[in-house]
Amino acid sequence: MKQALKLAARGEGWVSPNPMVGAVVVRDGRVVGKGFHRRAGLPHAEVEALAAAKDAARGADLYVTLEPCNHQGRTPPCTQAILAAGIRRVIIATADPNPQVTGGGAEFLRSRGVTVELGLLEAEARRLNEAWFHWTATGRPWVLAKAACSLDGKIATAGGESQWLTGEAARAFGHRLRHRVDAIVVGIETALADDPQLTTRWPGRKAKTQNPEPGSRGKDPIRIVLDSRLRLPLSARLLHLHSPAPTWVATTGQAPPEKRRALEDQGAQVLVVPEEAGRVSLPALLDLLGSRQVQSLLVEGGAEVLGAFFDHKLVQQFNFFYAPKILGGRTAKGVLGGQGVIHLEDAHIARDLSIRRLGSDLLVSGYL
Repeated sequence: MKQALKLAARGEGWVSPNPMVGAVVVRDGRVVGKGFHRRAGLPHAEVEALAAAKDAARGADLYVTLEPCNHQGRTPPCTQAILAAGIRRVIIATADPNPQVTGGGAEFLRSRGVTVELGLLEAEARRLNEAWFHWTATGRPWVLAKAACSLDGKIATAGGESQWLTGEAARAFGHRLRHRVDAIVVGIETALADDPQLTTRWPGRKAKTQNPEPGSRGKDPIRIVLDSRLRLPLSARLLHLHSPAPTWVATTGQAPPEKRRALEDQGAQVLVVPEEAGRVSLPALLDLLGSRQVQSLLVEGGAEVLGAFFDHKLVQQFNFFYAPKILGGRTAKGVLGGQGVIHLEDAHIARDLSIRRLGSDLLVSGYL
C-alpha cells in the first residue's frame, strides 16, 4: 500500500477534479503490475495496474488507495475491470465519499465473490487527498495560506522592499505549491504593487497542462485577483500570459460595467460576487469557486487578504517561510493584516506543525 500511495502522489497537480489514486497488483508476494491516475479522462489507477499485470492479475491481490468506482463516468467502472482481470482480493486504503461510489464499489466486488479489505493506511490516504475530501464534503476549496517573511514576521521593510526575502530553495518550493493547487488568489494591492504573473516557474521547466509525464513539468493554477472596484490595469501581466490557465477577476456589483467589459475583452473572466463591508465576500467566493470544481486555493496575499481569510476562519493549512533576517520597524507590514483577534482564547490554534530547512530559510507548516 505504501507503494500505491507513492504512485498516487505522482498525479499531484494533474488529476483535478479527480483524486490522486495509485494501485499495485501483487501475486505470490511479488509486484506484477502497478499504475496511477495520470489525468482526468485518462485510465484510472486500477486499470493501469491491471493492464501492466496482464495475465498475472488472475488470482492476484490488488492494493488501491481509494475505493474503486462502480459507475460510468468519463471512463468505465473500475469494478468491472477488476472482475474481468480475475483479481481474488482487493485491499483498499479508504472509502470514496462520492455518493455514487461510497460502499458501492466494495459491496459490488464482495457480491461477486471478491474478498475486500478496507482501511489499510487510511489516514495516509486521506491526507494525500485532503483537498479533494474537503471539497467533496463542504463544496468549498481547501485553502492553503502561504507567506514569506523575516524572523520577526515582516513581509517587507519599512520602505516597502520585499523581493527577495527568501532564497531560491524557498521560492522553488512556493512554485511547487502553485503546481499542486487548482487556483491562486491575491488582492488588488498586490497586483498593483508587484504586477505578478502567478504562474508556475520551476527551473528548467515549462508550464503545460497536456504534459505526457505528470510530475516532470509544472502546471499553472487559475489566477484570481480580488478587485472589488476593478482597478486592475488592462496592461497587467496577468492579462497577457501565454498560459493555458485562465485569469479570473473577482469583483462586486459596484464595479463599473465598462471596466468589466474591457477586462473581458482582454480574456479575463470577471466573477461578480456578493460584497461584505464593501469588499468581495470571501465565503461567497469560496462557494462560487467550489461550484466551478476549484478544489484547492493558494492564498498568497498580501497581508490584508491573508488576514481576511484568517479572520473568517477559512484557512485549513498554512506554509510560512522565514528568512534569517530581522527587519523591525513599526510601520513595516506583518504577515497578517485584517481584524485579528482581541482575546487570546480566540487565537487560531495550529496543529500538526512541521519545520524544515530550505536553503538558509525555515518553512513552518501546519493545519488549523
